[in-house]
Amino acid sequence: MLALEDFEAAAKRVLPRPIFGYVAGAAEDNQARDDNRRAFEELALVPRVLCNVAQRQQGVTLFGTAYRSPFGIAPMGIAALSAYRGDLVLARAAARAGIPAVLSGSSLTRLESVMEAAPGTWFQAYLPGTPERIDALLQRVAAAGVQTLVVTVDIPVAGNRENNLRSGFSTPLRPSLRLAWDGATRPRWLFGTLLRTLLRHGMPHFENSFAERGAPILSSRVQRDFAARDHFDWSHLEGIRRQWRGVLVVKGILSPLDAARARQLGADGIVVSNHGGRQLDGAVAPLRVLPAIAEEAGDMTVLLDSGVRRGTDVLKALALGARAVFVGRPFNFAAAVDGEAGVDHAIDLLRAEVDRNLAMLGVNGCAALGPQHLFDRRAGWALGAATGGQRPGG
Repeated sequence: MLALEDFEAAAKRVLPRPIFGYVAGAAEDNQARDDNRRAFEELALVPRVLCNVAQRQQGVTLFGTAYRSPFGIAPMGIAALSAYRGDLVLARAAARAGIPAVLSGSSLTRLESVMEAAPGTWFQAYLPGTPERIDALLQRVAAAGVQTLVVTVDIPVAGNRENNLRSGFSTPLRPSLRLAWDGATRPRWLFGTLLRTLLRHGMPHFENSFAERGAPILSSRVQRDFAARDHFDWSHLEGIRRQWRGVLVVKGILSPLDAARARQLGADGIVVSNHGGRQLDGAVAPLRVLPAIAEEAGDMTVLLDSGVRRGTDVLKALALGARAVFVGRPFNFAAAVDGEAGVDHAIDLLRAEVDRNLAMLGVNGCAALGPQHLFDRRAGWALGAATGGQRPGG
């Protein structure tokens, strides 16, 4: 494995067709997912030379906590179906590497178990527009020791993930001869992940959707538990801000107007994200709107996910105003391929790329990056020329 993309092909040989399809796929025609990559490809880098970069370091501070690299592990639902205890695998690897990891509200491992294994883990919540359920979940999250709460706001209804159905994945999972065959033809996954989980922990449940335990993955109740999110609005977020004493991050922002609203309500940070292309197909790539959002964010911490695959992608996002980025699918595939060792290796690969590229750009740290380091291939001019070399929003 020489780059993050290498883990996908390897994971395809390990994971059953439905599980791989769930992780790799996106909504409808995959336009949003694919445009996330194009947005990075349309920006070239403008290095400076003879800058003495012998003292470079890539550490960043987010919400008062120092991290060793400007990237983290994005929240990914049902990661425990990709690797045995996948949520713990990802959280422990991140803690060991000194980077942030976000546990998904659609995870199959109890929040309390993850926080015990990796105390600095962030928690992402999918919330219904039901105040009593919101309040109860916030109390549970606080009691578990979570300091950073990430509220995802771009899923009022589930995206049209027809690609999941084409690959045989459904929510809830429906037993069938084809599903059994898909599992049987991947014996490493069958014995190392599924049967090991069933023998040691029983049927997986959605553990962290609410204060109480959620439905098992085979239950028809799953659809009901994931409904009623279309009532969730700014008034609920305002109520969360009043109650939540820790760091509050709003994930799923693509409009500068929404970034301004989040700032006015007192959010500490936002994640510019289109859910990896898994929600609204054709939604704008986060990188394209990042400068305008950074301008509106003021003193909020701006983060980004969706489409990051290389160290150069990380640095492009930082140059346009992000403080750090989050990576999803590649770390999930790395866990499927080789558990914690796979995630460790993926982190090391990306960290080495960031370090190498900082040196070749001629900077000693992430804070020195700005539009002057970018060239827009479509427009045919350097971004720094239009902004006076200043970072957007800074």
